[in-house]
Amino acid sequence: MIKRIVKFYVDGFRRMTVGRSLWVLILIKLAVMFLVLKLFFFPDVLGELSSDEERAEAVRQNLTESTR
Repeated sequence: MIKRIVKFYVDGFRRMTVGRSLWVLILIKLAVMFLVLKLFFFPDVLGELSSDEERAEAVRQNLTESTR
């Protein structure tokens, strides 16, 4: 049963013409979106600290400080 399902999808992707280029566009779009999100919304704050102890203390501070 699983072998038939896999064969169905593999054969479908092999016969694709327009769909193949659409999948390439979708993958490029996703890669660009995630790169932009990583660069602008998730800065590397811990990379600025020099030792593991400083990184651990920074994480501890952020987890325990009140957000009020």
